[in-house]
Amino acid sequence: MIKTRFTELVGVEHPIVQGGMQWVGRAELVAAVANAGALGLITALTQPTPDDLVKEIARCRDLTDKPFGVNLTILPSIKPPPYAEYRQAIIESGIKIVETAGNKPQEHVTEFRKHGVIVLHKCTSVRHALSAERMGVDAISIDGFECAGHPGEDDTPGLILIPAAADKVKIPMIASGGFADGRGLVAALALGAEGINMGTRFMCTKESPIHQLVKERIVANDERETELIFRTMRNTSRVAKNAISTKVVEMEKAGAKFEDVRELVAGARGKMVYATGDADEGIWSAGQVQGLIHDIPTCAELVGRIMRDAEAIIQGRLAGMMSGSHRQAAE
Repeated sequence: MIKTRFTELVGVEHPIVQGGMQWVGRAELVAAVANAGALGLITALTQPTPDDLVKEIARCRDLTDKPFGVNLTILPSIKPPPYAEYRQAIIESGIKIVETAGNKPQEHVTEFRKHGVIVLHKCTSVRHALSAERMGVDAISIDGFECAGHPGEDDTPGLILIPAAADKVKIPMIASGGFADGRGLVAALALGAEGINMGTRFMCTKESPIHQLVKERIVANDERETELIFRTMRNTSRVAKNAISTKVVEMEKAGAKFEDVRELVAGARGKMVYATGDADEGIWSAGQVQGLIHDIPTCAELVGRIMRDAEAIIQGRLAGMMSGSHRQAAE
């Protein structure tokens, strides 16, 4: 059993989090993750309205009696969703763990904390992590350049970002971006994190509510099968490489603005990828960690395997490298 400040804070058995993912963080996946002893997160904005979110939370409670949370991502938008109403739905539903992400979450952090909600904030840089800590969040999820979705604009990979943040952040911190197995968990712990956040890996589980063909595509892909779009707009996003992403990158190189690619990158098209299994239908998020994903297990199988492998590495391989252990073995 690996206990950390993070597992103690949120009341879960294992230091593993299923991050909020648009169109993916639904009750069936979240409950399966929770039942496996990890922390699952419903993605608030996947639900069309705050009332729908209330129903999804209730549906998740019908499937698990373990702790789970909700992700609320605040992003700049021409027509922003009613964030305050989603926030109120989360609070009134009795949710006690929230992952926030995106810009200027202070208003939401303050309100959540007033109602005794534990707030985990996702950051892509040390400076943003320290800012969130000052805002009063309870824990940080630090997101390296390898991640799916928005890695920020600093291009700092986890191997540097995690220990750099651990040197300065005082509150519990988990590591995100590039994690899929027990080796990654042990590495994250060694670098100063107190758990891992996985998105792409949990997409590729039996309970994940996306088309089987997309899961098979993730298994088939290697670590090179992603592209960075919106680089020229300083809103970088790592997505699975497909015909659409390649076209967007080419258009950006030719000087295209967001208006020129808007139709190609529309969220409705990305949603259709998960519904139909046509991986070229639209833009969809996936991380470089695809290169470490080779099967489609249940969430229970995945979490159990990660924990067994991590404990075996710590107690076996690493312990065996200590010079004293070699001497004892020789004797």
